[in-house]
Amino acid sequence: MDGILLGLTEVFQFWNLLALFAGVSLGLIVGCLPGLNDNITMAILVPLTFGLDPQIGILLLIGVYCSACFGGSFPAILLKIPGTASSVVTTFDGYPMVQKGEAGTALGISTISSVFGGIVSALILLTLAPFLASQALKFGPAEYFSLVILGLSTIIGMTKRELLLKSIIVTVIGLVIATVGMSPQTGYPRFSMGISNLTGGIPLIPLLIGLFGVSSVLEMSEELIKGTVRKKIQKVKRIIPSRKLIRRLLPTMTTSSLLGSIIGVIPGAGMIMAIYLAYDQAMRMNKDKKEQFGKGIPEGVAAPEAANNAVVAGSMVPLVSLGVPGNSASVIFLGGLMIHGLRPGPALFEDFPEIAYLLIVGFLVAYFFVFPLGILMAKFLVGMILRIPRSVLSGVVLLLCVTGAFAVRNNPFDVWVAILFGVIGFAFGKLNLSYAPLVLAVVLGPLLEMNYQQSMVLSGGSLAIFFQKPLSLVFLIVSAFFVVTPFISRKKKVAPGG
Repeated sequence: MDGILLGLTEVFQFWNLLALFAGVSLGLIVGCLPGLNDNITMAILVPLTFGLDPQIGILLLIGVYCSACFGGSFPAILLKIPGTASSVVTTFDGYPMVQKGEAGTALGISTISSVFGGIVSALILLTLAPFLASQALKFGPAEYFSLVILGLSTIIGMTKRELLLKSIIVTVIGLVIATVGMSPQTGYPRFSMGISNLTGGIPLIPLLIGLFGVSSVLEMSEELIKGTVRKKIQKVKRIIPSRKLIRRLLPTMTTSSLLGSIIGVIPGAGMIMAIYLAYDQAMRMNKDKKEQFGKGIPEGVAAPEAANNAVVAGSMVPLVSLGVPGNSASVIFLGGLMIHGLRPGPALFEDFPEIAYLLIVGFLVAYFFVFPLGILMAKFLVGMILRIPRSVLSGVVLLLCVTGAFAVRNNPFDVWVAILFGVIGFAFGKLNLSYAPLVLAVVLGPLLEMNYQQSMVLSGGSLAIFFQKPLSLVFLIVSAFFVVTPFISRKKKVAPGG
């Protein structure tokens, strides 16, 4: 308690609090702009913090990290363009809610779920950091491989039975796309077709921008040509959801927050896996509403937003407790601390307790800024975007897509990647194919390959390693359960009539 009080005392000093507020505001803006993300912004800010007090610099970074992934939900919901990769799943139900005239409610759910997930993970960071960090260190290549299999198994749960074969085909296509670039085993480029820009693989952010953003421009253009544009509802009744709806979403938010916190603690697991697992779990918890997922159901927005924000503080657990960065953002935090002569880990709590507890408490306090700023931004953006004519909106979206794709690496090649995947996304819509399996496979493919190869090296080529490791075996059993359950439930439904 003394440490927590020390952290609160540090956070609530005027300049420190102002830095946290500025970081949250900047993160929201960055999250709303496709192509920019928390890592890019934090990497730019780290050198600038050298001349600042350590407390101010750390809180500025915390503010950006906490709010950027939430800010990505705004374009994901309103324009069907994920502002950040962590907002991909939010588009599945967020954009359909906008089409149904529930834009304000969708953004309100996103705000409340994000704050809820962030606070839950911050409390876990505050209380269970050392224990969880020690457990995370037990993960080896076999455990990571099985965890990726678990992530891929969510495709079964998220797909209707009649579309299952199509989803499996799309997953295979995604895994093939993931093999483009340098081979982790040989170090030679694969399937790059002699294009130097592909030696590092197909860039993820331009791929997402094209798949969701450019394809939506093509869809809007088609509607304009055919004259089938649906009239938008111009008035937004409310942003904050009703108490009844919040109570309904509470189990989904709680489960997704805990899931996101656990995934966040595991180094390298990342937000993408967390949001897909949370979405799949939300569908399993709401079996009576499963057919509504993907058509604009509130649970479909609450689950990924609670999960991705829970990953934020969760990813700091191994860094704060052991000095081991859990993801790219944690690496940037490590750099920010080391600039000021600070080294995360147990020694930080002994030598600089005011910094250690400031970092932990800062994640908790940041979300109390995220909520009012998120509600204000939602009210402003919804009213503005819904009044823009579709002909103008399609041009604005295309401009955002092009600039966002280019901004990732300042490379014109990425714009062509976005356009190509925009056409692919448009074709997917015509063929009634889901984007979800493709995105998940592209993200998890490299992890699957790398950890499989490392496991084979450790075991001398024996597959038994995946079953000999307790955690790996548990993940595989859960994966098998996820795959088999939909088929069993289907048979039970068919049995009485057969």
